[in-house]
Amino acid sequence: MTEHEDDANLADGIRSSLRSTRDRLETAGARDEALATFVPAHRGRLFAKKATMVPQGRVWRLGVLLLDHDAQLYETGLTARALEPGRPAYQSVSAEQRREYRAAAFRGKFTRGETVNFDAAPIELDADALRVSTGALFLRNDRVLVRWSPTASDEAAVDLDDYLTDRAGLLLDPPEGA
Repeated sequence: MTEHEDDANLADGIRSSLRSTRDRLETAGARDEALATFVPAHRGRLFAKKATMVPQGRVWRLGVLLLDHDAQLYETGLTARALEPGRPAYQSVSAEQRREYRAAAFRGKFTRGETVNFDAAPIELDADALRVSTGALFLRNDRVLVRWSPTASDEAAVDLDDYLTDRAGLLLDPPEGA
C-alpha cells in the first residue's frame, strides 16, 4: 500500500469514528448546544450595528472537541449563554467582554439561557494537516491523538477513539451532580 493510500485510509477511519459517535449521540438524544459565528459591532451604511451571533448549527461538546450533526469536528472555542447582559459594571475588561458576548448571543435568536459555542475552528481531517497540527487533534506515528488541553504534551495525549468513547459516555451518562 502506498503512503497516499495509507493516508486516505487514516482519514476514512477518522470520519468513520466521528460518524459512529454522532450516530450514538443522535440515537440516545444527547443534549447538544448551539454553534454560532460571532459578528462584532460595526458601522452599517447609516448606523452602527451591535455585535451579534449568527446560528451555524448544533454540536455536541466532547471536551476540547465539538462534533456537529454532519460529523464535522471543531476545536472548542469560546462559549456564552444567551442571556440579557445586564448593565455594565466596569469590573474588568474580561468581565465586560463576557457581558458583550452574552448580549451578542441574546441578540442572535437563541433560546434564552442556551449555551452558544463560537470561534470554534473546523478541524481539517487529512493526514498531512494532522501531522503538523498543534491543536487538539493531531497525528503521531500513524496514531490519531487528542490533547486534553492546549498545554498538554504529546505524551499525555490519548487515542481519538478512546477519547470519543469516554467523552460521549460522559455526555450520555453524566456523573451524579454534574
